[in-house]
Amino acid sequence: MSIFIKSRAVVAALAVSVTATLPAAAADMTLRGASLFDENHAYTKTLMKFGELVNEYSGQDIEFDLRLNSELGIEPDYVNFLTQGVAIDYAIIAPSNLARFADALPLMDMPFAFRDLDHWNAVLSSDVFAPLEEELREKADLVIVGYAGGGTRNLISNKKISNMAELEGHKMRVMGAPIQAKVFDAISAAPSAIAYSEVYNAIQTGVVDGLENESASLAQYKFYEVAPHVTLTKHSITVRPIVFSGKSFDKLSPELQEAVMKAGKEAGAFGREFEAAQDAEKLAEMKEAGNIEVHEFEGREKLLELVVPVQDAYAAELGAQDLLDAVRAK
Repeated sequence: MSIFIKSRAVVAALAVSVTATLPAAAADMTLRGASLFDENHAYTKTLMKFGELVNEYSGQDIEFDLRLNSELGIEPDYVNFLTQGVAIDYAIIAPSNLARFADALPLMDMPFAFRDLDHWNAVLSSDVFAPLEEELREKADLVIVGYAGGGTRNLISNKKISNMAELEGHKMRVMGAPIQAKVFDAISAAPSAIAYSEVYNAIQTGVVDGLENESASLAQYKFYEVAPHVTLTKHSITVRPIVFSGKSFDKLSPELQEAVMKAGKEAGAFGREFEAAQDAEKLAEMKEAGNIEVHEFEGREKLLELVVPVQDAYAAELGAQDLLDAVRAK
């Protein structure tokens, strides 16, 4: 197996191709993937591992042509390609970019959905999300073969926040999904949906006092320059499905389909472990460099208690209370 890393944009040409058109037994079969990031990013390493495992379990020598650094566009483009069965065969996709096909998918990204890393891993190692997987297959012809992710999201602010009193009225940027604002409002913060590109300036000018995000983004965008305090609320742990085009999947032999599913599950576990470790390392590096001050949150159990009614109402609105109950029960 080889992984091709190319830099020249070829989206227009690829958009009309179907990569898995050859019989599964063909020696020169190529499966094409896409990543937003370079070869060092956790998502890219996860997709590379996926390719290695497919060949190991299938006994074949399939070429995995993995295009990096957003060469083939961004995640919404990937979703369009995968549903049509053109240009790419597999990618890692955030649940928010799949939500139009399955209303309950945002539950994967809902703040405080997971108690901790152990709970998160238990859910993703189980079949809890099987109903959502079936819905995606039916409505979008997409196959979830595994779950990566592992970035822990915390509060990032320009002042110390370590308890409920300091959190009250905290002006913070949240993502545009309504559930995000509802959850942070429930824990007494003052959430505001602001474009991500405007967050740094918004903190600098006092429009907001901070945001919530993962260590990798805190480091990459240098938010610590204007918001050096990190509060370990651990309110979200990212879930990133490894998605395979259903149209491409159906062209594979039953034996190769089995190898893809097995490899996806194991690659997802590899990616979760890698990213969770990387996330903790980045946080420690920024702390060691004096870029940030890290604070525990006193009474985190209270936060978990306060968000339950909001989560329940949201799940009821989506007709997904059984799914939420199954997540909590793990």
